[in-house]
Parts: sequence; C-alpha cells; structure tokens
Amino acid sequence: MARELNEVGVVGLGTMGAGIAEVLARAGLSVTAVDINDEAVTRGRGHVEQSTDRAVSRGKLDPADRDAIFERIRFSSSMEDLSNAELVIEAVPERMELKADIFAQLDKICPPDTILATNTSSLSVTELSVVTGRPSKVIGMHFFNPAPVMKLVEVVRTVVTEQSVVDDVEALAARLGKVDVTIGDKAGFIANALLFGYLNHAVSMYENHYASREDIEAAMRLGCGLPMGPLALMDLIGIDTAYEILDTMYKQSRNRLHAPSPIIKQMVTAGLLGRKNGRGFYSYSEPGSAEVVTDVATPSAGGAAEGARPVQTVGVIGSGTMATGIIEVVAKGGYDVRFVARAPEKVEAVRKALTKSLDKQVVRGRLDEAGRDEILARVSGTTSLDELADRDLIIEAVVESLSVKEALFANLGEIAKPGAVLATTTSSLPVIECARASGRPEDVVGMHFFNPAQVMKLVEVVSTISTAPDVAATAHAVSDQLGKHAVSCTDRAGFIVNALLFPYLNDAVKMLEAHYATADDIDAAMKVGCGYPMGPFELLDVVGLDVSLAIEKELYTEFREPGFAPAPLLEHLVTAGYLGRKTGRGFRDYASR
Repeated sequence: MARELNEVGVVGLGTMGAGIAEVLARAGLSVTAVDINDEAVTRGRGHVEQSTDRAVSRGKLDPADRDAIFERIRFSSSMEDLSNAELVIEAVPERMELKADIFAQLDKICPPDTILATNTSSLSVTELSVVTGRPSKVIGMHFFNPAPVMKLVEVVRTVVTEQSVVDDVEALAARLGKVDVTIGDKAGFIANALLFGYLNHAVSMYENHYASREDIEAAMRLGCGLPMGPLALMDLIGIDTAYEILDTMYKQSRNRLHAPSPIIKQMVTAGLLGRKNGRGFYSYSEPGSAEVVTDVATPSAGGAAEGARPVQTVGVIGSGTMATGIIEVVAKGGYDVRFVARAPEKVEAVRKALTKSLDKQVVRGRLDEAGRDEILARVSGTTSLDELADRDLIIEAVVESLSVKEALFANLGEIAKPGAVLATTTSSLPVIECARASGRPEDVVGMHFFNPAQVMKLVEVVSTISTAPDVAATAHAVSDQLGKHAVSCTDRAGFIVNALLFPYLNDAVKMLEAHYATADDIDAAMKVGCGYPMGPFELLDVVGLDVSLAIEKELYTEFREPGFAPAPLLEHLVTAGYLGRKTGRGFRDYASR
C-alpha cells in the first residue's frame, strides 16, 4: 500500500522547478522550495507568482486558493531545510555533474527513507542513484513544461528502485491530477526518445535546404494536426537543451537518427538558443517573447505563385474517396471540373457522393441551396480520357501503383493540350517517373492533397528536377484559389510530412517491440506529454498498417538509413492480416469494441 507523502521538497527554481513546486502546493502538500542563493530564490518565487496570477486572471484559480498555495511553500536558499522531507524532486539544469552533486548532498541531509527524485528528461537515473547510499530510493519523476498545465509525468524506475518507491510516486502523481507512465531507465524515456528523433530529422531537412522553415512548420501543423511545427518547438525548448538531449541519447543508443544535426551545435556555439535569447531558427521581438518577427529568411507573401500559367478548366482522374474530395474542392474553388472514371456506374457513384456531401453541408448551414447547385453545375463526368484534351490542369488521383500511374501519364502526355499542367496526387511514389512517362516532364508536378481533401488544408507541391518553375507556381496559385496552404519540396520519398511522420511511427513500433512500454503508455505519452492529436499506435491503425509499411519501405529504399528499416513487428502484423481499423485488428483489437 502506497504511503501518503505530505512533506516534499524541490531543488532548483527555474521555470520547471517553480512549476513543480506550484503543482505540489496546489494539491495540498507542504513544500520546501530551494535554490542556490537568495537572488535565485526570489526569481523562483516570481515564476510562481506570475503563473498563479495568470491563472487567477483567467478565472482558473480563486484568489484565496492562490494565497493558500504560497502559505504551503517555504522558499529557502539552504539545502539543510530539506531535512524533514519525505520526497525531494531535483529540477536543476540538465548537467550530470551538477545533479550528482545535489544528490550526494541530499543523501547526507535527508532521512534514510526519503525518496530522491530527478526531473531529468534524458540523463541516466541509475548514474544519479549510485552517488547516494540509497540507490533503491532514487527514481525519475519527469514533469513536462509548463508543469501546472501539462498532465504527463514519466515515472522512471532503475533496476534497483524498490517497488514501494514506485508505488508511492505513482500514488503522488495521481493525487496531483497527472497521467503517469512508468518505464525503465533509458535515454529520452518515451516522449523525448520519440520526439527528438523527429525534431532532429526536421532540422536536417531544413539544414539540407530540402524545404523552408515555414513550409516544414506548416506541413506538420496542417498535415498532422500538431500544435507546433518542429523548428518553432526547437526554439521553445532551447537549442542548447535540445543539443544536450540529443547528444545524451546518441551516446547511449548509437542511433544515427539521434546524432545532433551539425547546425544545432553551430547554433549553440553562435548563441542562437531560441526564444530565450530572441533568436533561433526564427527571430523574436525580444528575449523570452513568442512573437516571431520577419528576418532575412522570411519569404515574401505570394511569391511561390508568381508567374503561374492561367487555369480555368480542371480535369480530375479517379473515382475513389480522394478523387471525389478533390473534385468537390476544385468545383468549390470556382473551376470548371471534368472528371474521368473507369465505367458509367463509377461516374454515377461520384455524382451521388458529391451530391450527398454538398447536401449535408446545406443541412448544416455551411452552404445554401443555390451555392450547392452552382457547384454541381460546374462538374461533369466521363469515361474517356480524351475529353480532358481541353483542360488547363489535369490532376491524377488513381490507385497508388507506379505502373498504373506511368501508363496514365503516357496517355496524358499525348492527350493534354500544349501548356497544360499535369499533376499527380501520389503520397509516396517518385513524381519523376510519372514525368518521364509523360514525355513532357517539364509540365509535371506533384500536388499531394491530404485526406479528407474537403477538410485538410495542406497541399504538398512537389517539383522534380525537370519541373518548369511556372508549373510549380501554377500548383501554388491553384492551391491558393482552393483555400489550401501549399508547401514546396522536391521529389524525395515521403516529401515533407510522410518523411518526418513515418520514421517517428516506426520508432514507436520499435519501442513497443523492445517491451520498453505498452502501446497505451506510448500513446498517452505523446498525446498528453507532447499535445499530439493521436498516439502513434492509434494513428497507425487509422492509416492502415499495410499502407504504413509500404511508405516505410519507400523511405528505407531511397535513403538507405538503417534507422528507417521497418520494424519487424509491423511486417509481422501485416503478414498476419492485422491491418488496423479496416480489418478490425491492428495494434489494438477493434472487433470486440
């Protein structure tokens, strides 16, 4: 049975430590908050005052409750004041020698049964434990920033941590209103191990000029629903902190995907540390501000669409969900749309699906009947590719098979009028293969819409080595007309979104495969700790494990990066026919729900 901890201490009153002290005091515990000197203590008290005042101003905290919080916190510059604590949480900067010194001091000051916890996000809890005479009483308690808001706590046990200590800390996390996941001592734990591999990959993409910082950010926010883009998140975390975490993870894992991208070390050396000093991947109005200001790297508004070819008529090839969504979006954008399906019944099915979708919008008040009729009047269907000969832009949205797309583009190259733009919506196949097959590669571009096309705002505009500049500009101009946000990239496997998303998903599968954490805990860590809309296993089951495996194979084949090799567990599930929600079973069983 877990004991109820009431007398607790916090060492280190930076943003993180002050937040932890506030969380503990809010839950009714008696807190001794310690920092190195009176100036640091005053600064730490200021952090708590700012946080609680903000909560009061927003109506989330009663003034009397704020006063009670301060009555429960004793601020001190003396470690000796922790002599009666039942639990002490260390939250000093992420340096092993500093933390080890703190733990050695606490070991001498605190009673033998006091639990010593570290808030480290990446350092070895085991290494910290052995500087004390009580390694079995040492545990990791990794809060997320800002601690009063973020609900996740990673509870990190070492091989010698007593079960009673784990029980006590888990009970405390529940009392604090936190979601806890209990895991072993491995660099990065769950959230950082998955998050920082993705962040490092995004930095590398930017460093190699594959895509602009703005396009990388927009792609991950709009394509994946993430609360922040990766480079803005790096700036928030701190470039120096990110470097330390990646370096620590790499030294332990020797996984090349965790080796810090060279530009990260260069930025640290140059003092470009992110928001905290006003300059990182972005420039900020002042140190500590979240307000981004324009700098030399900021693109001009509308520049990507300059020089576009005129487009008034559009053709769409395909009759599936994606094709039907694109037809609707293009017609809503004011274009005359002619679509091609394989058979008359497919043409009729598209018409019915389109009408049903628009009728729903009328019922919901998002569209009036006249608007619906205008949209439908702009759409016509046929079974003949030849009827696309007059189109200014033709968008292909057929099955994701290279041989099928190559045959189609060979036909389009002959049928389409001179100057027509030919676009493929492929999410993973090489656009250059379609371009080559067309015989007019300068006219071919990728326009990767996201599903459902009617809802998702992102379009990845993919230029091959042969794409004419005015063709890429046309894809941007049309995307703008459709109310979409277009991002530019070149013709590499995965483009932006899938190239960043699927290695992260693959890392999650490897983590599960290694029995480091359960699928539920990994999903909880990424949703609660990082603000992701879905956990990796929820997302894999929605996307389809077969689709995910195919994309991961494409990435591995193109980049030959060992870390991109699909996890064997994913291959085994696909072989067994467990493909996710569509078959009723993937990483979870949906048939019984």
